[in-house]
Amino acid sequence: MAVSADNQGKKAVRHVFIIGSKGIPAAYGGFETFVDKLTEYRTDDAVQYHVACRGTSEGNFLYNGAECFTVRVRGTKPYMAVFYDLGALKYVISYLRAHRDIKDAVVYILACRIGPFIAPYAKEIRKLGGVIYVNPDGHEWKREKWSLPVKRYWKYSEGLMVKNADLMICDSRSIEQYIRREYAAYHPETVYIAYGSETSGSRLPDDDPLYSGWLKKNGLRKDMYYLIVGRFVPENNFETMLREFMKCGTERKLAVMCTPNPPLLEKLEKMLGFRADGRIVFTGSEYNQVLVRKIREGAFAYIHGHSVGGTNPSLLEALGATEVSLLFDVGFNREVAKDAALYWNKSEGNLSALLDRVDGMSREERMKLGEKAKKRIRTAYSWEYITEQYERLFLGKHS
Repeated sequence: MAVSADNQGKKAVRHVFIIGSKGIPAAYGGFETFVDKLTEYRTDDAVQYHVACRGTSEGNFLYNGAECFTVRVRGTKPYMAVFYDLGALKYVISYLRAHRDIKDAVVYILACRIGPFIAPYAKEIRKLGGVIYVNPDGHEWKREKWSLPVKRYWKYSEGLMVKNADLMICDSRSIEQYIRREYAAYHPETVYIAYGSETSGSRLPDDDPLYSGWLKKNGLRKDMYYLIVGRFVPENNFETMLREFMKCGTERKLAVMCTPNPPLLEKLEKMLGFRADGRIVFTGSEYNQVLVRKIREGAFAYIHGHSVGGTNPSLLEALGATEVSLLFDVGFNREVAKDAALYWNKSEGNLSALLDRVDGMSREERMKLGEKAKKRIRTAYSWEYITEQYERLFLGKHS
């Protein structure tokens, strides 16, 4: 694929339109952080990013060198995201029609929400010389939060996105294998590029009021708490993690950093009675990423229960910041951490036994695991490396 010249004819530029995140700068969220970092760590100005941002009023602005365009969407219901993505595609097509010198644009769509509607948009973009790349994310159709009709929509939509894409960019090899196997009839072109993570340590000292205040508010002490970070949904295995923690003998506390889902919270309370265990603390969500990194560094160990998805951002963040990580034993978690973490399953007593074992680990054992984890992030998941991979792909240099 040739790279078209910019309007001044001074330098060849590849225009990349990113659709599907809520936008940048990122407040929180995996795709939002991805787009933020992809633009922040850009090294080759032969790539010009255009990023769709969800808002209540239209307008354009620059951020990290990216040309951000706001798509007006009112309301927060899940189906509004479909209108948002379609609105962004309409903007891209209008932009390409107005800039006929751009002959080889990349339209990169994050997630598979708009499969039933994508075909005419894809056809028009190709008429204008562009291509459609899609990131399938994880197995969204498996998430328990969705009703059966919505799950069926997600699965149907996923298939149509694969059918209409020129390339599927998968952030997990297991997801890539699934796409190739599940949709073999479409002969999908795929490539693996992982999600990224920071590798630098927290800049907050232990006595910084931001961190010490968080500890005090939640009745915690550095190195004396286990940590869970993630959406409070069934597929993240909170039932197993809470039940098994209650069984283990540690004197350390369990800090659960999330926005609780009241129905699920009450259901688990009736099943487990976890509120009677004074070691379990729900801290609420925290969106200050500097503080979150310090909280991770101060944890004795991290417990990760995600069972649906690809390369999970919270797992990468934990491996880069926390010495010991205890991961639910599923393919994409092992793919990421390999031997730099410990693994558990849903069997009765499995996680509680692992917690008791970890509670008695020597300092040397913990440091050894931590060093492996950080090396894994540096060599395979740093944002610098991931950004380079994407730029090579967009510029036609990816092998």
